[in-house]
Amino acid sequence: MIGLDIGGTKCAVSIGEEKNGAMCILNKKIIPTDHSISAYEMIDRLCALAQEMTDDFSHIGISCGGPLDNKKGIIISPPNLPRWQNIAIVDYLKEKYGGYVRLENDADACAFAEWKYGAGRGSQNMIFLTFGTGMGAGLILDGKLYSGANGNAGEIGHVRMRDFGPVGFGKQGSFEGFASGSGIAQMAKTAACEMLQQGKSTAYCKSFDELNNVTAQSVAAAAYDGDKTAISVYQKCGEMLGYGLSILVDILNPEKIVIGSIYARSQDLLEYDMKKVLEKECIPSSLASVQIVPAELGENLGDYAALSLASDNH
Repeated sequence: MIGLDIGGTKCAVSIGEEKNGAMCILNKKIIPTDHSISAYEMIDRLCALAQEMTDDFSHIGISCGGPLDNKKGIIISPPNLPRWQNIAIVDYLKEKYGGYVRLENDADACAFAEWKYGAGRGSQNMIFLTFGTGMGAGLILDGKLYSGANGNAGEIGHVRMRDFGPVGFGKQGSFEGFASGSGIAQMAKTAACEMLQQGKSTAYCKSFDELNNVTAQSVAAAAYDGDKTAISVYQKCGEMLGYGLSILVDILNPEKIVIGSIYARSQDLLEYDMKKVLEKECIPSSLASVQIVPAELGENLGDYAALSLASDNH
């Protein structure tokens, strides 16, 4: 089976095989996303890469950032893929190879992969949160991937948590604004600017010239080294993560919430403040029934995500 993981910076083509309930990645090739050519030309390049690795095109899974329509198999207009507008990728590949083809947005695909092969194994109701550059969610409800009327279910990152705050998902004070890599960077820059204007500095930013170099990763490193400003930024992120999760826990009553990327790397910076809010906000019986865990599939999650779609033809 073939997995296509399509992104704005790079695309990956992976070949996999399911054995004893596990997905084995047999081969993989990565190329930069070429924005100078049409979407269909880029798709043909990915297919050519796949042909170098296999001649079996009977099952193809596609993971791509939204917006997209998973039911019609159309990539609509991802902001990081400016030439990919209304691309009927599923029909295109079906006509080309005649096999099974499935398209899902990247958060849903990652949720499906973690549910089948990762930290969500064995659960019937699971939520996956990307918690990377942005904040997206994928929902497994009653043992099935739930994507809503047109594939936009689970966009918790778009929910406004406060009237004012960092911007994420095009909305000030959104959950993504507070709980994402870009949001952490925004909060850290604001905190550093306050310190610099007082004639002080932080471990992650010692001058105004360094403000643009602030990232979630550099702030985490400073927090682990004991920098109080960096710690306070992650405490705020953990607190707002708790508020966002409390909404999901109370509405969907999941058994597991699996969180990727930043949470998996910096759990100990976030967990205490997150749990304090959850204990305050959640229905106690719902909170008692949920496990909140880091994602298991690591840096290859995008490959597992696409391949998990290819493996499922029900």
